[in-house]
Amino acid sequence: MTRVPDLVLPDAAFDAQLREVLHSRVEFIELIGEDLVTAGGKRTRPLIALLAAQALGAALGQAVWPEVVRLAACVELLHSASLLHDDLIDDSDTRRGHQTAFKRFGNVVSVMSGDFMLARLLTLLSQMPGSQPLTRAFGETASVICEGEVLQFQVAAYGDYSLENYWTVIHGKTAALVELAASAPAMLLGTPPEQQTALATFGREYGMAFQIQDDLLDLMGTEEALGKPVGSDLHEGKATYPVLLLLEGPHGDEVRHILERQAAQEGDVQRIRILATQSEAATRSRNEIRRRAALASDALLALPESPARDALAALARRELERDH
Repeated sequence: MTRVPDLVLPDAAFDAQLREVLHSRVEFIELIGEDLVTAGGKRTRPLIALLAAQALGAALGQAVWPEVVRLAACVELLHSASLLHDDLIDDSDTRRGHQTAFKRFGNVVSVMSGDFMLARLLTLLSQMPGSQPLTRAFGETASVICEGEVLQFQVAAYGDYSLENYWTVIHGKTAALVELAASAPAMLLGTPPEQQTALATFGREYGMAFQIQDDLLDLMGTEEALGKPVGSDLHEGKATYPVLLLLEGPHGDEVRHILERQAAQEGDVQRIRILATQSEAATRSRNEIRRRAALASDALLALPESPARDALAALARRELERDH
């Protein structure tokens, strides 16, 4: 995204806030916290929180701005805690080019450090103006995240492939936290309900578009662009949007067999890629991404014109071109 000089984005001050929140007298927790701060990454979720606050009129130098930064830190803490748990569940060796915490320190340290992050974000929330609705929103989002992750495994275990389940899974995996990042600043700032609703809609639809794009790239992308082999979802028995479209078509039985054997035979992934192209499942997936991105951008029209609003809309439009 193009940097706009008038906007405050996650920077050294934000990293300092994270470092302060994650300080611990226990060395292993401190090291995992420092890894979070220094690993970088896109910081998309706290970026959305900061941009949403600025779109609502908050600005650096105002009395409320430190609370905005703390709120963005809370969003990042919830995201990072879920990643610590996800890496263990997925048996991932690396995260952002670095060895994952559970590989480095063990399962117990990784899980408890994730719980430590959750505890710290609750402490931060309790000190904020309007802490009750914010705490409720974070708690509800954490529940949705957990349900989405477990449902994904349940669907694979039962072979219960459906669009309804898919929407629930990707909302839990991705969109729920983006929705929270976008709408929580409205709770903090006490803005009109229609603005909170608009930002929630933006976050939800952008998050859904983002995850559909991720899933499509996992199937139709290239190893060079992704930095990993294509087809990992198939190898885990996950039915993503283009695959679900194939299940509804004339090759549904063949696709189901490939899913059930987790694309274990040579050529399985390539076969699904060919079918997705021939049946236009890939094209229909891109159309769904385009539709969701448009819904996200349109929702922002309820906010006053501003560079921050434009920057949020640009995030949604970027999903139409992202290749990794």
